[in-house]
Amino acid sequence: MIDLTLRRLLAITLFSLLAACGGGGDGKAGSAQNPEVSVVPPATTAPGDPQVPGSTPGDTVAPPPLTTPPAKQATSFTRQEASRFLGRATFGANMPAIDALAASDSDAWFRAQFSKSQTLHRQYIDAMLAAQAAGGERSSLRTFYETFWQQGIRGDDQLRQRMAFALSEIFVISMQNDSVQPQVRGVASYYDMLGQHAFGNFRDLLEGVALHPMMGLYLSHLRNQKESATRTPDENFAREVMQLFTIGLYQLNPDGSLKLSGGKPAETYTHDDVAGLARVFTGWSWAGPDQSATRFYGGTPDPDRDWKPMQNYAAYHSSGDKRFLGQSISGTSSGQADLKLALDTLFNHPNAGPFFARQLIQRLVSSNPSAAYMGRVAAAFANNGSGVRGDMQAIIRAVLLDPEALAPNGTTLRTGKLREPLLRLAGWMRAFDAKPTGGRYKLYYLDDPLSGLGQNPLNPPSVFSFFRPAYTPPNSALAGAGLVAPELQITAEPSVTGYLNFMQDAVNSGVGESRDIKPDYTRELALASDTGALLERINLLLMHGSMPAKLRGQILTAVNGISIPTATSSNATQIATAQANRVKLAIFLTMASPAYLVQK
Repeated sequence: MIDLTLRRLLAITLFSLLAACGGGGDGKAGSAQNPEVSVVPPATTAPGDPQVPGSTPGDTVAPPPLTTPPAKQATSFTRQEASRFLGRATFGANMPAIDALAASDSDAWFRAQFSKSQTLHRQYIDAMLAAQAAGGERSSLRTFYETFWQQGIRGDDQLRQRMAFALSEIFVISMQNDSVQPQVRGVASYYDMLGQHAFGNFRDLLEGVALHPMMGLYLSHLRNQKESATRTPDENFAREVMQLFTIGLYQLNPDGSLKLSGGKPAETYTHDDVAGLARVFTGWSWAGPDQSATRFYGGTPDPDRDWKPMQNYAAYHSSGDKRFLGQSISGTSSGQADLKLALDTLFNHPNAGPFFARQLIQRLVSSNPSAAYMGRVAAAFANNGSGVRGDMQAIIRAVLLDPEALAPNGTTLRTGKLREPLLRLAGWMRAFDAKPTGGRYKLYYLDDPLSGLGQNPLNPPSVFSFFRPAYTPPNSALAGAGLVAPELQITAEPSVTGYLNFMQDAVNSGVGESRDIKPDYTRELALASDTGALLERINLLLMHGSMPAKLRGQILTAVNGISIPTATSSNATQIATAQANRVKLAIFLTMASPAYLVQK
């Protein structure tokens, strides 16, 4: 046990953590028409792992072709800089990854990551379903969590894994939806689709999102029917594909700042645009070999309809004219042609680049990117250097290698973001090689802010994800400065306390069912007698060498307070316990500190 030393410091840590975070937020996302979401503030599997379902080499898809990077984007890193970069671009740094990047450069790293094949989460689910059919345990949403953590923590394609998670917080579906929740294979395939297009083109990503049956269920355009005397087409997806996925509520300049009309933000679209676009998204339903009414409504299901793109049923597609965003479509055109024009229009809209740039920067680097930073990423969206719009590889490079992203700590007030609870846990698991002794990542119930982390993958409370991009704690210093802090929407006294309790148990005993996912502290235990070296290692792994001197002194004092007995012939157990308690206390206090919780 860590016992009294840790318990004595817990109250002090909790107080400082609350003071730094400022609390706030009820954790609830707003309604689907809350305009705050789009308001842009003014610009101021490793070798040797146990074999588990879905981990076979054949369960992969080839990566897209490498694109030509913009000039002068090869960056060299120190070990501290490498750790910082990996903390953004992956699910967390570990020593082999840090040393490899420090010995190479960013261009070589990106090329290697972009070249890695994709392992499919759906294959894991299929293997578990086959086992279920043979009398094994029943698959459920828990099975998706297993493959999420297995590939997120052990996967060699770390950039793709991290990007898929970031995209899942932008193009949101949720297993809290009663129609989506039972479709575990469909959910896994939706996540695969995000990963597949993460290195491709934004236009293809947008189409993958629009036609995936899980998105069709979640935003109710699956089985959406044409207008009649008593019915208007469902407008849900038509609204959100504009408001949340592509162009936002207000017109933007290329640097993401608001365009004004009469001193007020100029709206991007009207309800007439929503109604016109809703007609485009009629007639789309489950994939299958025919266009029968039975299949449209869900009968005679194709066995793979939960992951195959939706198909258009001509009999249910609107035959009226469709007007939206300055476009006019004749009622005689097909559903497929209507969709293509609609998605092309959104993709080529001047808002698309800066709107997506801001969201991706927020998920990976900083809650409050400068106008110049957003402008540079939006420019990469518009042109990858070879005349291609929407090249995701160029966009990712621009986000992660921007001068503002690579600037030393403290050079700008806009640098940084609060680490999401899931990313804190993932970072710890990767830093200390946590893996399950039984081979499966049975890490399920993390939603409760008191007993878990208040966050579970693909399980946000609404289409706004876990937090709104423009959330600011009310009556806070951040609000006074005109800054936002999205992750603070799920941060309050209960979630702070829950996080500390959760990580205390995790660091001490492991996580998951029966604490089966256990860290490997072998290298840290070897440094237990040299607490300065121990803390430097933890600092590099978790805080990219940025631990403040005052915090370092406080942790060293606490850790040195655990004495290691002089060795005798009979006290080996007591020595090992003291060494383990030093390591665990140093890790826990680091992860509880405000300096760690704010990713700089």
